[in-house]
Amino acid sequence: MSHASEPSPHHRGPNTSHGGAQGQSGRRLHRTTARLATLAPFRRFAPLVRRMARIALPRQCLLCGLACNPLPQGPICAACDAAYWNEPRLRCTKCALPLPALRGGRASPARFVCAGCTRVPPMLDATLALADYRPPLARLALGLKFHSRLAVAREFGKRLAQLAHDHPACTPRPDVIAPMPLAHGRLIARGFNQAWEIARPLARSLGVAAEPTLLQRIADTAQQSRLDRGARRRNVAAAFRVRHPVRGLHVGLVDDVMTSGATLDAAARELKAAGARRVTCFVALRTPPD
Repeated sequence: MSHASEPSPHHRGPNTSHGGAQGQSGRRLHRTTARLATLAPFRRFAPLVRRMARIALPRQCLLCGLACNPLPQGPICAACDAAYWNEPRLRCTKCALPLPALRGGRASPARFVCAGCTRVPPMLDATLALADYRPPLARLALGLKFHSRLAVAREFGKRLAQLAHDHPACTPRPDVIAPMPLAHGRLIARGFNQAWEIARPLARSLGVAAEPTLLQRIADTAQQSRLDRGARRRNVAAAFRVRHPVRGLHVGLVDDVMTSGATLDAAARELKAAGARRVTCFVALRTPPD
């Protein structure tokens, strides 16, 4: 899932000259440590450099930008956590699109499937999403993808594990967790796969295996964000190959953002063709309908 550019932030906390300068210096240091970590001679020192950075600078919330004191374990302050993460939205069990609120009475599981998935059932058996892809939460995904804010990936993985613990789609748990693969050139340019950075803490929290090379991207497709829905499905129709046995397994697929679902659905199709029994998708953010 790619987004060509970072939108203007919708939400900013109170700003002061001290806080602004502090934020700029913090961002410069984080970028520097991220670059050092990618250079072979400095890799062994990267953990020490990151620890020193955390000591030297106050920890700042990645949503409001304030040096909140004290900041809880994680990259988001308590105020932003309460304001933006705790949204009680009913979602389609297949694709995680938000659904209209129910008007009383108990609903059967079929009621929790959107009209689109009822009309054309996807290859995905279920999708779990933390929240909608919208400001200011979109800044987290963009910061992870384009600014190497790996703490965001750990936060996403931790929260997805919490969601999975109480979700019927994860009973029983997946047998293996795998990230959506990046094209080789994009992986080299970025230096990491954001989906794998989310998948690792998710799998660890759920106590299941994680396999970074379960899927291989065999076609370097055009960016999905530039295409309409039909073109997106054609663009990724033959983009993936399954590299390890999955027959009879429940596979958990992980990505940072789900837009149309075409990419994940294409990957699920390949997994099902290889014999996977079930495919559950875990995404941090879900793009709502226009």
